Amino acid sequence: MRKRLQAKRPVFIIGSAVLLFGLLFGPAACERKPDGMVRVPGGEFLMGTDDVDADNEALEHGWPHPWYEDEHPLHRVNLPSFFIDAYEVTDEQYKKFLDAAPRPLPDDWANGTYPEGKARFPVIYVNWFDAEAYCRWANKHLPSEEEWEKAARGPDGLKYPWADLFSPAPAVIAQGPVMIASAVAVGQFEGGKSPYGAYDMIGNVWEWTNSWYIPYPGNGAQNKDFGRVFRVTRGLSFMSVGHYSGEAYTQIASVVARASFRSYDFPDSRLADRGFRCAQSTR
Repeated sequence: MRKRLQAKRPVFIIGSAVLLFGLLFGPAACERKPDGMVRVPGGEFLMGTDDVDADNEALEHGWPHPWYEDEHPLHRVNLPSFFIDAYEVTDEQYKKFLDAAPRPLPDDWANGTYPEGKARFPVIYVNWFDAEAYCRWANKHLPSEEEWEKAARGPDGLKYPWADLFSPAPAVIAQGPVMIASAVAVGQFEGGKSPYGAYDMIGNVWEWTNSWYIPYPGNGAQNKDFGRVFRVTRGLSFMSVGHYSGEAYTQIASVVARASFRSYDFPDSRLADRGFRCAQSTR
């Protein structure tokens, strides 16, 4: 009996050693999380929606196309794992970039630096080219729409990073037609984190992505703005969604604040509520 037990012991030791080696040196161990970023695991997620604006509410309120139309169809996307910034790029971080690689200053800066007290505020008045240059300088990249949406919605395809039901409370979102004065310092809304730990993916500032505003595969909408003219922005901002009142405002805000909502701008536009965050491959 003693000999049989002794014969099995090396197998146990070898098995434990293999397991330990896998934990220390396997794929997950190689994906060391960079400072200030969160990891989004690889695999499939649900992107877009099949919802329909049956009552043509968007057109009645003066929007250019029906709600949801440019998000069709709901489809599965398979992505490798990646990292994404936990916060929007701040004035303080952008200043380090400009000191190393001079570009035009954001419009709200003076004397070569950001406004006093706004070191941790998201940088604004940056166009797509500025954002893309910063990410390259930081050895990262602007997230694609697919990366951004997966990071915001999580594995269960949530409508909002924090839930499926709309509430403006977990984010820097204007709750009526009177605009909030500005964005706020990043990372203040713990309840608004995405399932992977990214802050302010809805609210604070719209965020540039690396994607053109083109239709998803299988989308047959006749949208005159589709094409390689506009870059997609995601995530809503602190600004009001329009001069609507009461229930109409809440309804519109609940649509625009969804993680699958697609907005877009000319890539050379610099606006008071446009910023960005970066992504990075795990390999």
